[in-house]
Amino acid sequence: MVRVAAIDIGTNTTLLLVAEKVDGSAAGGTSRTPSVDAGELRAVCEEATITRLGEGVDASRKLSSAAIERTNTCLTRYATIVRELGASRVAVVGTSAMRDAGGSEDVRRRVRELFGVEARTISGDEEARLTFAGALSGLDVVGSSRPNHAVVFDIGGGSTELVVGAAHGSVAVSHSFDVGSVRLTERHIKSDPPSRAEMDAVTSAVRAAFASEPHVWEGARAQASPPIGIAGTVTTLAAISFGLVRYDSARIHGSTMTADEVRAVVDRLAALPLEERKRVPGLEPERADVIVAGGLLVLATLDALGSSTMRVSDRGVRWGVAQELAAQFV
Repeated sequence: MVRVAAIDIGTNTTLLLVAEKVDGSAAGGTSRTPSVDAGELRAVCEEATITRLGEGVDASRKLSSAAIERTNTCLTRYATIVRELGASRVAVVGTSAMRDAGGSEDVRRRVRELFGVEARTISGDEEARLTFAGALSGLDVVGSSRPNHAVVFDIGGGSTELVVGAAHGSVAVSHSFDVGSVRLTERHIKSDPPSRAEMDAVTSAVRAAFASEPHVWEGARAQASPPIGIAGTVTTLAAISFGLVRYDSARIHGSTMTADEVRAVVDRLAALPLEERKRVPGLEPERADVIVAGGLLVLATLDALGSSTMRVSDRGVRWGVAQELAAQFV
């Protein structure tokens, strides 16, 4: 059995996936694991840790020592998991925060020590490609009203990626916008709970960023299928809406949310002081301070796409990386 490990060091969250190729006897799935075809990847272990590597980067353009320490502590724990599960190959990638900020060498050094590989800072184009491939894994897009085409948006802490392409194929259009849940919160939200003026400022900032690339949205709106949203903001909104006390990827992956359902969750969270927000079922306490800005970003994205519905994927870059690693064994 081939096992690989992929680590995605993001602006807000550091993600681990240990996955294995499924042989014919193992395919089929369980009540908690979606069915997969032989030869596809199945998660053995998934971990998500809010390390907030990009904290303060928007203002300083430099990684803080506290953020580096949090991230390196997380990577140390992940290295233990990778060893215990016997992954044959490991890949580590960094996205927005490691692209935009100085001071990442301490993280890179720790990756080399723990995993024996170099942390690869991927470009926006490569992130789009890996995001697209990972997000669509395990989802049926062939039966959509526009067969074999999909729109994927990735709400990160520092940036938002929009990708349009052919399912199981090439990316046609992609763009990375410098708006994310952490960046927007640091720039615009100062009150607890956030004021209506602050929330309006978040939405205005997102719309201004999106308006800078009208051709990207024109290509995305041409696709008739509901867009697919990924990353922690989107999956958290779904978990809260579904009333999940414990996160269940089998319940989240492939589910559907309407814009009205997203708005209801955002309005509910925005009305609560931070300490009360931290206790909402389905919301990780460490994400509570940025979830309102993230939710407003989701709503603005759906509005820009002209869509009243989105599908939710709990996969992304790490799945795209893992697929590339597993392909090396063929």
